[in-house]
Amino acid sequence: MTQPSFFLSPEELATFKQQGYIGPFTLYQPDEIRAIWRKERRKLFDRSMAIYKEDTNSAVTNIANYDRHLDMSFLADHICRPEIVHRVASILGPDVMCWRSEFFPKMPGDEGTDWHQADTFANASGKPQIVWPNAEDFGGTITVWSAFTEASIENGCLQFIPGTHEHMYYDESLEMPYQPDLINTVEKKDGRRGFFGYDYRHLQKDPDWEPEVDKAVSMVMEAGQFIIFWSTLMHASHPHLGNTDEMRLGFVGRYVPSHVKIYPDTEQLEEYGGSVSLADFGSVLVHGNKTYDYNAMRTETTRGKPFKKCC
Repeated sequence: MTQPSFFLSPEELATFKQQGYIGPFTLYQPDEIRAIWRKERRKLFDRSMAIYKEDTNSAVTNIANYDRHLDMSFLADHICRPEIVHRVASILGPDVMCWRSEFFPKMPGDEGTDWHQADTFANASGKPQIVWPNAEDFGGTITVWSAFTEASIENGCLQFIPGTHEHMYYDESLEMPYQPDLINTVEKKDGRRGFFGYDYRHLQKDPDWEPEVDKAVSMVMEAGQFIIFWSTLMHASHPHLGNTDEMRLGFVGRYVPSHVKIYPDTEQLEEYGGSVSLADFGSVLVHGNKTYDYNAMRTETTRGKPFKKCC
């Protein structure tokens, strides 16, 4: 039986190149993902095989939100789904790996997330986490943001400023100190949005620059849909207004070509004022071939489940 193809059309690729994002696309029906996640969310509490061990350190608690596809079977399958991988390969080329996953919960009353871009992901530690070699024009990562719950303006959906992905307004080598006391307090103070205990304005190349928020578009999504965008695209999220008791939950997979260097010259992941060991970390080849040997790779989860490379 021939596998269905989900590669982007030339018209879709042109749209993506122009605006820096495309979607949303439907992967699960709303009732389907709700039923799946009711079962799977309980497994999050079993960290016995997770690669980052959670403890009382708030930094490790935040980082523990990362890379659960390396121990949870459903997430391991999710990042390899052809509906996602074909479209990502249309943009990045045939040899693609997933180098990180993250959860983005937004609870009732949580503030919005401030406007930001990410190129090397050095924004929190000052150390690049990904490096495109050979001075290529590309940078950043392809982010696939999946809505495991409904994402509305009222509960904190994403916002994009189209066309901002080809110019970096931030210098990720600048210092951005972690201030956990800022979490969920910023909007109440001066109307700004927060950024998980950081103030992204510290990274602005021009301190007087302001994002063109009048051009922003809101990414309303049904549960089970996903959207694809460059991490260098200016993006943010609305606050959760608290009109419902349910959280808004996004799950992100981050993808790059297999020749991009992941966590170069480091054995620690440093963010949120702390660090965790990368000893058990590895990127996952989801399409094509591994082109270089300098990246740590995983072919199966920590529970022994093989990753289903798409093609």
